[in-house]
Amino acid sequence: MSVNLAVALLHYPVYNKHRQLVTTAFTNLDIHDIARTARTFGLSRYYLVTPSEEQQQLIQRIVTHWDSGWGADYNPDRREALSIVRPVPSLQDALADMQQVHHQPVNIIATGAARRPDAVSFTALRRKLQDKDQQHLLLLGTGWGLADEIFEQATTILEPIQGHGAYNHLPVRSALAIMLDRLLGERS
Repeated sequence: MSVNLAVALLHYPVYNKHRQLVTTAFTNLDIHDIARTARTFGLSRYYLVTPSEEQQQLIQRIVTHWDSGWGADYNPDRREALSIVRPVPSLQDALADMQQVHHQPVNIIATGAARRPDAVSFTALRRKLQDKDQQHLLLLGTGWGLADEIFEQATTILEPIQGHGAYNHLPVRSALAIMLDRLLGERS
């Protein structure tokens, strides 16, 4: 069962540690682990956003290995997870794909480690996800986070995950797993 939520891992536009706009490189772990997590929670798509054609081709080669290559027979669970992966050159391409598939408006949800004004709680967003008449795209950034222009495009900003103390630098794979559990996980 697919839910009305997809995820996009943006490799551009994101900041580096000097707060310069950069394009980051994807990691193999991000492809596999985020796809597996997203599929576990029933997400319809996992977009890897990078303007680099070489990076897109490499992502597609890895996905194809597990989708129709030797890996498809070796590990069918990985094949199922990677079936939702879509490399795209921009956030606009991810949004266009979602709108073409679902014919519904898309709520763009930006995330980050810093507190921002007007951020919604996980509880509020969980309630909003119950409205099946709207599609939602959860954006996560690489590097030192999503560029300000992404937050300006967002229709929703999600509150950050807060641990204990001042240190707050979760791996993106872990952050997504926590977010999806809070938003979609079964509660007793």
